[in-house]
Amino acid sequence: MTTDKGAGGGSGLAFPVLDERLSARLQVRLAEVEKALTGHVRSRAGFVTEAASHLMEAGGKRFRPLLVLVAAECGDHPEVDDVITAACVVELTHLASLYHDDVMDEAELRRGSASANARWDNHVAILTGDFLFSKSSELTAELGPDAVRIQAQTFTKLVEGQILETLEPGPDEDPLEHYLDVVAGKTGSLIATSATYGAMFGGASPEVTRALTTYGEVVGTAFQLSDDILDVASDAGVSGKTPGTDLREGVPTLPVLMARASARPEDQRLLELLASDLTEDAPHAEALALLRAHPAMDEARSYVMARAAEAKALLAALPEGPVRHALEGFADLVATRVT
Repeated sequence: MTTDKGAGGGSGLAFPVLDERLSARLQVRLAEVEKALTGHVRSRAGFVTEAASHLMEAGGKRFRPLLVLVAAECGDHPEVDDVITAACVVELTHLASLYHDDVMDEAELRRGSASANARWDNHVAILTGDFLFSKSSELTAELGPDAVRIQAQTFTKLVEGQILETLEPGPDEDPLEHYLDVVAGKTGSLIATSATYGAMFGGASPEVTRALTTYGEVVGTAFQLSDDILDVASDAGVSGKTPGTDLREGVPTLPVLMARASARPEDQRLLELLASDLTEDAPHAEALALLRAHPAMDEARSYVMARAAEAKALLAALPEGPVRHALEGFADLVATRVT
């Protein structure tokens, strides 16, 4: 799962920042983060450096570091070095999780390049992820005990989400709630921590820090869920990915789970297809067409738009200005990309 595909505007940032001075400042700070990351993935062993740099050099929007930097702008001292360190912590944690995700998913590509497990093998990919997690832990220790506690709690949620994703919901468990727990753990938790760190180390008030933490979890989860919708609804030329990829791989995403929950008599054929092997083109195409026409698509859109509105409402704790407008713009982007 990723939450940084196709989010940016003309500025090259991961979400729209319309204020020119704020945008320019953030781009300078992101360049500092990028330079620092290059140093943090270096090892005494050249091969370890090569493997650890592999996905970082493949690109990515750096959404999480950007959120750290934007949240820091809510405080009295957004320019302090700890903000850059915190931005590196969340990006290294994210990168580490991608190495492990690709092993679990047996992925061959990541960001348009060969995944580490495909280029080398699973052992290298797993240990490289471990190396990056350890580097993020070293940096977190520099930020003090509160940061260590938050990072440990985040890591727990992230791993729990990853584990839950591999398990079927229990007999008395709602499959949709199970999936939302997975997304909140795997995606929402680290994005929430990104906002927390930025606000903390930038010197924001406790009230603003709490609001930004909740905003990060809600908007980050909503952005991942919007990817679920785009996977079904978008054409390849628009989304940049093959439509129905999750469907073909049997991943039960938001529209699929909502379609299953509706249990209308006329859905029997769709439900049969969703329970079957969709690796072949013909049944996959049929299932995709039926799902696109199903009311579950509008239900999923409404759910994501409601979460985006919820995230935007949380920003009432922030003063009016370009920072709040940028964060509201990201919530608006989440809502509009599924309509």
